[in-house]
Order: sequence, then structure tokens, then C-alpha cells
Amino acid sequence: MTGGWYDAGRALARAAARVARGSPGPLPPLIVLTDPRRYPDIEAFAESIPSRSVLVHRHFGRPEAAREAHALRRIADRTGLILLIAADPTLALQCGADGVHWPERLIGQARTRHPSGLILTASAHSRRGAKRAARLDADAVLLSPVFPTRSPGAGRPIGIWRAGAIARSVAAPVYALGGITPERAARLSGLGFSGVAAVSAAY
Repeated sequence: MTGGWYDAGRALARAAARVARGSPGPLPPLIVLTDPRRYPDIEAFAESIPSRSVLVHRHFGRPEAAREAHALRRIADRTGLILLIAADPTLALQCGADGVHWPERLIGQARTRHPSGLILTASAHSRRGAKRAARLDADAVLLSPVFPTRSPGAGRPIGIWRAGAIARSVAAPVYALGGITPERAARLSGLGFSGVAAVSAAY
């Protein structure tokens, strides 16, 4: 499966760069999130991601978290990825990650727990959530789900027009997440997004 991601990921990186032309942010235009259920070999998955992308390691409390994070740090150093650890500032500091990604349900913790000087990204599922993340000076807000997605519990799609309106109303770079493919990413150009985020590059 990672081989397929390798090919689609490069097409997605090109599409993401086009999306970001009108609203560039401080981070690269492609953000990729790990999912051990879809891609259990985290290291092989990381190796397949286009260089100069952001990689968010979501370990969901698994016992392999620390080992994986340190392995991903080595891969990121070699391949030019920016490494973020989801919801775990302690592990981010331990492995030398570049930042922490906060799920919307935990964004309140970022005020007191986010390590100074590290990149801060956050998830949002509404205009309210996106503005809340922006008030924390987030380097990127991952707004989802923009398109229909196979992810369980993702909820009803926001749709590109409403999502674009949210992106333009928020004082932070907004990335479209949820059901993103290279073909769908092409529809997001000019809507105010700073890039796209994806778990799988194929719907």
C-alpha cells in the first residue's frame, strides 16, 4: 500500500503546491498524517512521503510510540520532512520533533502544555474550532472533513465552498483534510487554503 501512496503522494504534493499559491503559510503545502490501522509499517509509510512535506505521527497511545517517533525523526532528518507528534508534547521533546499537532478535543491543553518554540498545528471541524486554533497562533489549522471520507466517525462533509469561506475568515493558514485526492485537491485552488492534508492519497 505504501507503494501506491508513493505515486499518489507525489501527485498530491504537486496539487497541494498549486492550492497554496494564493495563500502560502509558514509550513509546506502538504501535511500527511499516520494511521497505524491503514499503514501498520510506519517507517515504510514515512519513507514513501514526498520530501519537504509535514509528517504528523498519530500513535493513539500505542506502546510502540516512542520507538516509532525516534525512527521517524531519523527518517525525517534524511528525507527533509518536518516531524510533528500528535497530542504528546513530552514525546515530541524526547524525540526532537519539530512540533506538536493538537486534535480539536485537546486544543485547550495547548495553552499550557505546548513546548515553547515548536510548531503548533491543530485540527478543527467548524468555523468556531478553526478560530479557536487561530487564537493560539497555530502554524496550520487542519479543517475536516472537506470531502466524503472513509474514516469512521468523520461526520458530514463540510463541502468546498463552506470550507473555503471558513479558511478565508480565519487568521491562520488552513489546510483541507478529509477525502483528499490529487483530483479533489485541484478543486481547492483559489479558495483560501494554504495546502492540503491527507492520511490516504486515494479515496
